[in-house]
Amino acid sequence: MQIDRDLLDGLARAALAGGREVLAVYATDFAVDAKGDASPVTEADRRAEAVILEELARLLPGVPVVAEEAASEGKLPADLGRVFVLVDPLDGTKEFVSRNGEFTVNIGIIEDGVPVAGAVLVPAQGRLYVGGRGIGAFMAPVEDGVAGAWAPIRVRAAGADGLAVMASRSHAGPETEALLARLAVASRISAGSSLKFCRIAEGAADFYPRLGRTMEWDTAASDAVLRAAGGSVVTLDGQPLAYGKRLQAHDADFANPWFLACGRIDLPAVVAAAAAPASTGG
Repeated sequence: MQIDRDLLDGLARAALAGGREVLAVYATDFAVDAKGDASPVTEADRRAEAVILEELARLLPGVPVVAEEAASEGKLPADLGRVFVLVDPLDGTKEFVSRNGEFTVNIGIIEDGVPVAGAVLVPAQGRLYVGGRGIGAFMAPVEDGVAGAWAPIRVRAAGADGLAVMASRSHAGPETEALLARLAVASRISAGSSLKFCRIAEGAADFYPRLGRTMEWDTAASDAVLRAAGGSVVTLDGQPLAYGKRLQAHDADFANPWFLACGRIDLPAVVAAAAAPASTGG
């Protein structure tokens, strides 16, 4: 498909529309429910997803959409085709509930299994990230729901003293600690949600290992931004993280394997460290 500024503008509009719904709920004494997998869900998730789907129907008519809340109810497109969209209306619901501001709105376009365009909004922090294949990645400030001027962003080269590592605020575990112990780590930065990818994309960090469960809608948008900024997202065998995974023998539809999100780092060395016996697994 054609990836251009108009498409990124459209994804940005959809993300901003979802963000307005998220912040409207954030300002209230909202309730927290549990989905079938025991993960939290709020009115913000549902309201944001509804308006994003409306925007996408206008922007990309006829293109299949896999959205987290609809998927949790078993509502999935019968056929994805070569191009489809992944939507996470509120990534980092735990961060939303704890009111730390580190939650995001995510919309990613997949073509032939590859994330080719995405928009990631950080509503409470007033930042919007977009990126697309062949045109680069950008960040814009957001004030009162309106995005300002876009500035290009790019991954940085890791420093000689070691990696600045993004660590999941809610999900870091012993496997992650074992991997990091085998690498030269200069600093660790905690953050929630897909914001970790975006911090690498804008050159504020170098590496984010996710040795734990995620779904494709959690990662697609920010993966697209990171790749457009010159980074990479690979599985533990060094292969690019792929999308559209259905009928998996040992996992659910759209479940991701463990992965490594990287800026300009020594990727073979990191993959070798991740492949060591102590860090093997799902």
